[in-house]
Amino acid sequence: MTKDQKVVAIQEIKDLLQDAKVVYVADLDGLNAAKSSDFRRQAFKQNIKVKVVKNTLLQKAMEQMEGVDYSEMFETFKGNSALMISDTANAPAKLIQGFRKKEDKPALKSAYLQETFYVGDENLSALANIKSREEMIGEIIGLLQSPIQRVVSALQNKSETVEAKAEEAAAPAVEETPAEAAPEAPAAESTEETPSAE
Repeated sequence: MTKDQKVVAIQEIKDLLQDAKVVYVADLDGLNAAKSSDFRRQAFKQNIKVKVVKNTLLQKAMEQMEGVDYSEMFETFKGNSALMISDTANAPAKLIQGFRKKEDKPALKSAYLQETFYVGDENLSALANIKSREEMIGEIIGLLQSPIQRVVSALQNKSETVEAKAEEAAAPAVEETPAEAAPEAPAAESTEETPSAE
């Protein structure tokens, strides 16, 4: 690789890292061409960018990035490395986990997400269980809606109770009117009965 090619390769990696919030480095060594392309296909479907990179170029690109000190990850840059960039915190970990149900690889080397570094494959299940931003927002909305729904429900029950009490209060008044009319009718009947009895 010429010096110019290295500069271009480093710039490509920097472009990938530029606004990345979720960065994984995985070991794809041992996957044949078919399995490797299957892994890439699944990653593409989940909006995960995968780029196989040279360790030295990856380290140089990360050293040149401003805002994040990736140095904690450098010790894991040995052998075959694939850079994985995603918008969803747990997506690369879930992809690796799912793929490993049939294969030994890929293995997690290191990851950077939510301003935290994870070094080593033993962090894979913890990373897979991290809630994505969308899941967290959904839970927060659910929690916020819960008290509101209770208030709305209570207000609806209260208005139904008030309506029911109003109906109960109106119902005896309606019943009283026929009750007053009813005694008049028997009174009329009793006057009619009296003459017939005589």
